[in-house]
Amino acid sequence: MPKSGKKRILIVDDAQFVRNRIKKVVEKMDFAEVIGEASNGDDAISLYKELKPDLVTMDLVMPNKDGIEAIEEIMKFDKNAKIIVVSAMGQELSIIEATEKGAKDYIKKPFKEEQIYRTIEKFLKA
Repeated sequence: MPKSGKKRILIVDDAQFVRNRIKKVVEKMDFAEVIGEASNGDDAISLYKELKPDLVTMDLVMPNKDGIEAIEEIMKFDKNAKIIVVSAMGQELSIIEATEKGAKDYIKKPFKEEQIYRTIEKFLKA
């Protein structure tokens, strides 16, 4: 457990600007911090295993492994993983599939920063 006692978040999105926006929201939280970032599913899986974050924000459409495959692998590794899908409109079927694979919630892009804050808070302050 890190000395800060903060909950640890891994951000997964192939777009740097999206990761930056989510990170900006997390930086406003006194109870959480970003411990890692990944731009594809492969990196997401290996970082999850290495860092064991308390929560993951997961994009679905990415190079190499997509978010669905990454969710599946992470859930195999840790059935208690908390994964929130952050993905674009028009991906309802993928979002349903992601929740069937174990994602806990989803936020649609474009998102409001407040949505990110409230959703993360809901899972980390429970």
